[in-house]
Formats: sequence, C-alpha cells, structure tokens
Amino acid sequence: MTAATRSSAGADEGRPTPAPVEDQAAPSPAGDDGSAETRRSARSGVAGLLGAATSGLFGFVLAVVITRSYGPAGAGAFFAAIGVVTVATAICTLGAETGLMWALPRRSTGVRGDAARVLPVALIPPLLTGLLVAGAGVLAADALAPRLLRGSGASGDALLTVTFAAVPVVVTMTLLLAALRCVRPIRAYVGVQFLLLPVARPVLVGAAALAGGGLLAGMTGWLVPAALALLACLTLVAGPLGLGRGATLRPRRADWSTFWRFALPRAASAAIDAGSMWVGVLLTSVLAGPADAGVFGAVGRYVLAGQLAMQGLRVAVSPQLSRLLGRGERAAAAAVHRQLTTWGLVLSWPVYLLLAVFALAFLQLFGPEFTAGVPAMTVLALAMLVNTGVGNVQSLLLMGGRSGLHLVATVAGLTVTVSLGLWLIPHHGATGAAVAWAAGIATENLTAAGFARSVVREPLFDAAMVRAATGTIAGVGLAAGAGVLVGGRGLPGLAVALAVLLTGCVGMLTLPRVRAGIRGTMRQIRGGDNAAAAAEPTSASTRGR
Repeated sequence: MTAATRSSAGADEGRPTPAPVEDQAAPSPAGDDGSAETRRSARSGVAGLLGAATSGLFGFVLAVVITRSYGPAGAGAFFAAIGVVTVATAICTLGAETGLMWALPRRSTGVRGDAARVLPVALIPPLLTGLLVAGAGVLAADALAPRLLRGSGASGDALLTVTFAAVPVVVTMTLLLAALRCVRPIRAYVGVQFLLLPVARPVLVGAAALAGGGLLAGMTGWLVPAALALLACLTLVAGPLGLGRGATLRPRRADWSTFWRFALPRAASAAIDAGSMWVGVLLTSVLAGPADAGVFGAVGRYVLAGQLAMQGLRVAVSPQLSRLLGRGERAAAAAVHRQLTTWGLVLSWPVYLLLAVFALAFLQLFGPEFTAGVPAMTVLALAMLVNTGVGNVQSLLLMGGRSGLHLVATVAGLTVTVSLGLWLIPHHGATGAAVAWAAGIATENLTAAGFARSVVREPLFDAAMVRAATGTIAGVGLAAGAGVLVGGRGLPGLAVALAVLLTGCVGMLTLPRVRAGIRGTMRQIRGGDNAAAAAEPTSASTRGR
C-alpha cells in the first residue's frame, strides 16, 4: 500500500498533522524485530534508489558535457567553481539541513502544529552567514580567482563573482530540500533533488556551450536550476507546515537551544562531507595545476555517481531513523540499517569493481586527455568499497543525536586527506589526490562505524551482508576477468564484462531461491496487511519531540 500525499485541505482544518505516512508508524510492539520498519524502509528506499539512478545518469551526462566542451584545463576551472559553491554552501548551512531532518519528524505539522516554528530557527543564521560569505567572496574575487580558478582565463574574476553571489540561494535551497523530505512523501523530494536539478543542469550547461558561451555562461547554467528548486521547495513545504494560513512561526527560546545544540557540531562535519571531493579538486588546482584538477574532477564525478545508491537510501530513511532512535527502538533502527546496507552493497559494489578494473574505458568517454586518471580511478573505486560496505553509519549517528561523534569521524578523515594531499599532490598530481582522499574515506567510515556500533548497541552487520558481499565480488570478478581476457581494459573489454554480467543476472532469475527473495522484497515494497496496519498514522501525542 503506497502512502497517500497529504492534501492541503487536511492542513486547512487546523489540526496538527502527522508526518508522511511512509515515515510514520506506531511504536513497535515488544519483541518486534523491526520487520514492520524494514517493510517501510523498503518502500521509501526504492523511491530513493530510482531517483538516485536518474540523478547518477544525468550527473554523468553533465560531466561529459563539461569535459567535452571545455577540455581538461577549462573543466578543471569549472569543477573548481562548483567546488567553491559546494564547500561554501556546506559551511554556511551550519549543519541546519541535518538539524531539520532530525527535528521535524519529532514534531507535528499543520496550522496548529509546532513544526513551522523550526523554520526561522534553521533558516535565519545560515542565510545571514551565506550573505556574509557571498559579500566577502565577491569583494575578494579578483585576488582569489588566479589561485582557485587557474585555467579560467580572463573570465576568472567574473566566474568567481557569480559563484559566490549564488551561495545564499543554494544555502536556502539546501535547507528547504531537507524540510521537504520531512513534510512530504519522498516522491516530492525525489522530484526536486533527483530530477529537476540533475536534468536541468546538463541541458542548460550544454545549451550555453553550444551557443558559444564560455565558462561564465556554463556556470550560470549550472546555478539557475538551484533557484528553480528553491521556488519548488518553498511551494511544496508551505501547505503541510501551514505557512500563510496562521501557523506559528515565532520560535520559543528552547527551540533555538535544542536545535542548535544538535546542529552546530554538524556544521563542521557537513562542510567536510560536502567538500570531500572538492577539497581535493581545489588542492590539486593550486598544487598541480588546472589540467590535473580537471582529471581529478572527472574521476570524482564517476566516484560520486556510484555513491548515489547510498545517498538515495539515506535520504529515504533518515526521518524514519530519527523517529525510531528518538523512541529508543534501537533494534528496529539497526534492522533498517542492515537491510539498506545490504541493498546498497549489492547495487554499489558492482559499479565500483567495474570502475576499478575498467577505469581506462570509462575515462575514454571524457576524451583521451583524461586517461591519465586511470590510477586515480582505480584507487578511489577500491576505497569506496569500504564506504558503501559499512553502510550509512553516519546517518545512525546523526539521527541518534550524536553529531559530536560524527564530527570526530569527519575531522579524522579530513586530517588524513589534507595531510597526505599536501605531501602527494605536488609530485603525483591527480593520483596523489586520489590516494589522499581514499585514505580519508577509509579513516572516516571505519571510525564512524565504530562509533555507531557503540551508540546503537545492536549488530550493524549480519550473515546476509557477508553473503551478499561474497556473491557480488565473485560474480563481478568473473565477469570482469572475462572482459579483460577477451577485450582488455578498454571499451571492448567493458562491453564483454557487462554482457557476461547481464547473462549471469538473467540466469540467476531461474533459481527458486532468488525468485523467492525477489517476491519477498516486492511484498515489502507493496506492503501487505501487516505493513499497512503498521503504517497507519498515530496521533501527535504518541510521537516524541
């Protein structure tokens, strides 16, 4: 049973409105192993995965458009500009986007609810910070452009000015996206984050390039969809929160202290998370030159595209984890984590294993100048096996209110990345940046996994995950080996490997055990009688704040 979208008429009645049905459930009965919660997470997870797949496809298209249109040096400047706005936005949000994901599921929506009071608390400080950073960046653009955007030519000053000027818009969009995920069913979030933004960007950037526009026109095309997404989010969150119809927007003093006590430790870790790749791009641009930065940026696009499955699962279930951990239902939260980690592993590991073996083939799609990034691609693809293998342990920490521990893990990863980057990048370029980032990825994720286990106090790994990992490595390894033997590591070998892999997947569908597993997953997605009962909304009084 799919969750119905809350109508605005319901909010007009003036009653506190529960969270979206797909994220809402009655407390699990004693002895419940979390099966009802895993059914709910399955339905949300599929929507997130479909959106992430679309986003990944168009993210790849965007990377091809940038690299083919501007070459290694121009692409390096373009990726560096994206890095500037990404890192600046992550800093300016002050952790408030995660704060909203944590706070809103614990409150009631509607005209008489208390959820709308969180918006001023979450929006005002980041927006003021964004305006200050934008103003300072615009004033300093002339001095910063030669260092940050090498390869941008005479347009560097204007390019950096536009980039900084857009920071407040992107900050506001980011925060409203987080609110949208909590007050509407996930398909609304997917429509904006995974469809509108990734589809519009390659179209507008490509149109600018075809029209003969330079880097400035291309970057403007990349930024315009953020303004469109901001307007879409504002429209979509207004109804459920009762904005414009009498909902209370004046926060209490306790709202400020409760929210920012959670969010501020997340501010630094959010900047590190969002800027993990872009720190490498900027360091490479400064220490090794724009061509190496362009190669590393192209490699990073592939790496981040492979991570979209985990991102789709994370945004799908974060409000659910916040609700479960807020009620102390650690076993159910751990069950949701194990299920979605298994899904993410099965979906992501084939991508990263193929990226590691056939890095040459993938980079040839960007042009022959980018094949210098083969070692970097291989190193990062293997590191991402660790990232996806431990699952969304960061979400467990954050939704459990332990943003301080998450900060410790991210700082540890950043320290390793920057320290090794300063040492390796001047002599090894993009490959040195990849080794540094890979070490940071492993450090952060293993540290976070240890913290999450101590916080949840429930097993985060099980035999099903081990079987899934072993089967995935064996199956993809055989297909990749066949591809290398027949066609080498270029495009012919990749084509052979994909054909063998597809044949193997079709063959597995003939196995009764595999078909039974698929039927069970589909029942989770559709939701049976028990799932429907568990998904009935509860009154606001049963939900902890």
